[in-house]
Amino acid sequence: MTISPENPATTVTASLDFRSIDLRGRALSLAELRAAVPRAQHQTVADAEQKVLDIIAAVRSRGFAALGEFALAFDGVEQSHPRVPAAALAEALDSLDPAVRSALEESISRARRFAAAQRPADVDVELGDGAVVSQNWVPVGRVGLYVPGGLAVYPSSVIMNVVPAQAAGVPSVALASPPQKEFGGLPHPTILAAAALLGIDEVYAIGGAQAVAAFAYGIPGPGGEETLEPVDVVTGPGNIFVATAKRLVKGVVGIDSEAGTTEIAILADATARPDFVAADLISQAEHDPKAASVLVTDSAELAAAVDAELKRQAARTKHSERVVTALSGPQSGVVLVDDLEQGIAVCDAYAAEHLEIMTADAPAVAARIRNAGAIFVGDYSPVSLGDYCAGSNHVLPTSGTAAFSSGLNVTTFLRAVQLINYSRPALEEVSRHIVSLAGAEDLPGHGDAVTIRFAGE
Repeated sequence: MTISPENPATTVTASLDFRSIDLRGRALSLAELRAAVPRAQHQTVADAEQKVLDIIAAVRSRGFAALGEFALAFDGVEQSHPRVPAAALAEALDSLDPAVRSALEESISRARRFAAAQRPADVDVELGDGAVVSQNWVPVGRVGLYVPGGLAVYPSSVIMNVVPAQAAGVPSVALASPPQKEFGGLPHPTILAAAALLGIDEVYAIGGAQAVAAFAYGIPGPGGEETLEPVDVVTGPGNIFVATAKRLVKGVVGIDSEAGTTEIAILADATARPDFVAADLISQAEHDPKAASVLVTDSAELAAAVDAELKRQAARTKHSERVVTALSGPQSGVVLVDDLEQGIAVCDAYAAEHLEIMTADAPAVAARIRNAGAIFVGDYSPVSLGDYCAGSNHVLPTSGTAAFSSGLNVTTFLRAVQLINYSRPALEEVSRHIVSLAGAEDLPGHGDAVTIRFAGE
């Protein structure tokens, strides 16, 4: 057992074992690379599915009564109605530490500037005289944003969910976060303060899968109780039960992703600073014992130096036991490669949520990466910057899904609606093509719907 010299009350109950995977001298296919990189043995959706189905059924059939039962069972909170009073939001903002408020305001400002620039432009394409096809980006009508509780407090997740929805022009935004016994059954006051700072007044003390179910199906308010209206899109990270609930309601509502436990990969060469690399690996490991921290390098010397730094820094960090567990798990480790080419291939196979590039000419290397939720370039762009104040969004795809999906952004809350506006002459110009294609597909009624407009001529 190691006792941290800087935090005497913090103990490390197990030695740190940052495992090594040596891919040097091996020519591996994409499938083989995906199998070789560190991955957690997560609890599967199937394991949680029946529990979540039961929660969804209870919320749909018994509404606020079921939510009250779950609040008592899961959170130890007695609850009559989950809506957070306006006075509690105002009080949380008034009581917020000025330094934290200033940091949140700066984060909001940068996030809003980046989100505003993401909004795609509407387009009009004139395909002929009187033939115009347009694409308009239209916001969804209402969204439900989930902010987790658990091992940490995430006011930053309030910002990351709310700002792009507001930039998209969503007219109705609701937010849910688990009730906290120590705060009188309300969500953490910093969560409430962040919501108030962003102008969100519809906040609910609901946690887990039941929050997703309430947003997806809505809850009527019998006996004078306030109604919780259903939403069109549910976003926000959470545990396996939240992810499973989002999967099960997808189709009833849109979702952003089924985000899992956080992960970081760092592609580094001999020019990287071991202390920086270790600190960044630890920064993500402190989220959760199952968090993934992966180093990919062609320098055995760097790998050894980082291992030594991890042991030194992990013993001193506040959440050392959690960090050591994460760094020693099957989801974490160093991957040794022959050269930068193989390192890039490993990173693309891993498709990290967060990928840092700490190499010579880092911008050029970053430009070659295809699969990552977000790429952090150079020594002075750590993941912590993206978590709080970069202006980017930290709700990102995990578990390799960055190979085919994107992080939360303004388009998550927009729909592309096409408008077709043809004049009579413009339709007549293509009418023979429509009739020919309708005949080829054995759908003559399609052609008739065009020719009837010119009958008798």
